[in-house]
Amino acid sequence: MMSAANTTVQQDQLNNKRTYSVREIAEILQISRSRAYELCRENLFNVIKVGKSVRVSKRSFDEWLDRCEI
Repeated sequence: MMSAANTTVQQDQLNNKRTYSVREIAEILQISRSRAYELCRENLFNVIKVGKSVRVSKRSFDEWLDRCEI
């Protein structure tokens, strides 16, 4: 079980990041990792590959998500 302090620390870490991993995108959206990879391939936000790793621009993802909200 996470304490409120741990949750706050994790939120601060997310706020200071410049990129998200695909796993983080899946967690944020509460979707499967395979669906998160599909979204990355749809060019909805900026994605870069670093070796075999896929990273998503936090700014472009957050802006995309803000546009999707009702």
